Amino acid sequence: MQLLFRYPYQSLALVLVIPALIINLGLISFIDDEAIRALVAFEMKHSGNYINPTLHATYYYSKPPLFNWILLVFFNLFNRWDEFVARLPTVVSTLGFAATIYYFVRLHLGRKTAFVSAFAFITCGRVLFWDSFLALIDITYSWVTFTSFMVIYHYWKKRNWNALFLLSYFLTAVGFLLKGFPSLLFQFSTLGAWFLYQKEWKKLFSIAHIKGVLLLALLIGSYYYTSSLFNHDTLITKGLLEQAASRTVLERGVKETLIHLFSFPLEMSYHFLPWSLLFIYFFKKSNFTALKDDSFLLFLFVTFVVNIPVYWTSPRVYPRYVLMLFPLLFILGVHFYKLDQRGKLRKVIDAFWGALIILFAIGSFLPLLLERNYELSYLGLKVGFLATMMMGLSFLYYSSKSHRMLILICSLLVTRIGFDWFVLPDRYANDDGTKVKNTSIAVGNQFQSEPLFVYKKTLMQPANSYYLSIAKGAIIPRKSKNFRATENYIVEPSKYPQILDKYRDSIYMRHDADRYFYIGNLNITPRLQN
Repeated sequence: MQLLFRYPYQSLALVLVIPALIINLGLISFIDDEAIRALVAFEMKHSGNYINPTLHATYYYSKPPLFNWILLVFFNLFNRWDEFVARLPTVVSTLGFAATIYYFVRLHLGRKTAFVSAFAFITCGRVLFWDSFLALIDITYSWVTFTSFMVIYHYWKKRNWNALFLLSYFLTAVGFLLKGFPSLLFQFSTLGAWFLYQKEWKKLFSIAHIKGVLLLALLIGSYYYTSSLFNHDTLITKGLLEQAASRTVLERGVKETLIHLFSFPLEMSYHFLPWSLLFIYFFKKSNFTALKDDSFLLFLFVTFVVNIPVYWTSPRVYPRYVLMLFPLLFILGVHFYKLDQRGKLRKVIDAFWGALIILFAIGSFLPLLLERNYELSYLGLKVGFLATMMMGLSFLYYSSKSHRMLILICSLLVTRIGFDWFVLPDRYANDDGTKVKNTSIAVGNQFQSEPLFVYKKTLMQPANSYYLSIAKGAIIPRKSKNFRATENYIVEPSKYPQILDKYRDSIYMRHDADRYFYIGNLNITPRLQN
């Protein structure tokens, strides 16, 4: 109770964050990237092959299997295969990432800067209103990668080379088994840049560094050796290489790359609002002097600078790919904001944040004006809670100048709760994904006891595949020969017109020109039998 009165805003943020991240977590149907992760885990469970990922019983090597194993642990723990359980690892990773930020920043910049920096990550727009409620690899992967950055600095400062190299390379191996080659890039560029800057490049040739590299090779090599025992394909890393190159200038061309070079800073600043407003401090020359005087601040800046170019120069990069990098800037921005007690930049930032909180307060009444919300339970109580909280926080923001960042955090968490209560149910009612889920589950239930296959190169969308599979309770293999008239096939109509002899049902597709794929028996001819 004493802590509650001593740190009221921190306590309020801690009370709000769990419901903000959990309410209606499992309501919306999967997007395709979520469904891929969950379907791979499902097929692992039903095939008994936990080493080599598959989709529709065909090897899938675009991502290593570690995140699928994590999902499988949660699915087995809860004995459920639904969206809520699949997204819980993301919530755990979001909180774990924030706790890691707090732990390391507290050691160097104090508790308040650490707390605000941790919650700046949780409450930046991209995380709070998108990535924190999706069953994707990226937050978990970013947490591992950010921890590796912090381990490098922490043990460099302590001059403990064995711990630095062994722990950072262990985390690099974990990151590789989550997402592949980007982990190697992060590790080598960060180590190389920092040790070269500090004129300690000889440490990169030390026995301690060699131990770390050998540990990395042992962990990754052990997995791929085991994988090769199940599948003798020598190109099992081909999918990872294709993923690494798919968004670069090699694949997208010069024109798209040039456009991306100009749009990337603006796009990232938008996605990481409202905390990206702190980036204006990087245009203040005196702050670079402060960097040189503090090795921790300098490390954050150098790590960002050496790792961001590969994303800045790669078209089709999503903000979730750089979630490990922008907290570095948040920490610097929060620190510079605290130092700027009466500066003009701080007044500009305070005015923007204040206007945003007032806008959120006005928006808390909006659900009462939308007729489609009238059927929601406890509408008046929910709106009353949001409006009371937001008006109170608006008042406190203008009357308590020394706690404005904390009040902003609380306001954003309250806004996320309103998002959970009103926006997510509206999406569920109107999203195409709901139709994808319902039609796929209906077909999966219908064919539970009958043979069902994907016909040849029919381009299945992962969300349909996942819901079909869990409803049927079995893997739905892809089949390219030895067709039988008694079997049922999912067919892409435009690719294989008039191939079905007997139409039995259909599933709705979210992203295809063919809005429905058909299910039925084939028109068997001697040509189709082999």
